[in-house]
Amino acid sequence: MWDWGIYGALFVGFLAGTAAIVFLVARFLESWRTFKRLRRGLARELERLADLGEATADRLEASSDTAELETSLSRLRVDLARLAVLREALGEAEDAFSRYALVLPRR
Repeated sequence: MWDWGIYGALFVGFLAGTAAIVFLVARFLESWRTFKRLRRGLARELERLADLGEATADRLEASSDTAELETSLSRLRVDLARLAVLREALGEAEDAFSRYALVLPRR
């Protein structure tokens, strides 16, 4: 009646279909695990990005507060003016006493 070739082809086709289904299920499970891992990683990275954004906003807020900076800058200008006056006075004193330094004995 039936030829053994037909039974063999049916058996091979059944095995191939079963193997394809097993392969498909394995790939689906691997993809699902990868997707879950991606979601966890994405949530972690988004949280880290939010923390970095908050830190940047805090630093920007601190750097935009220029009242203290202006006060320090005005003190620096006053100190630089005093330094210029003192350097000029020292230069004048050196000029005035340079003539006497030639004659005074040194130790």
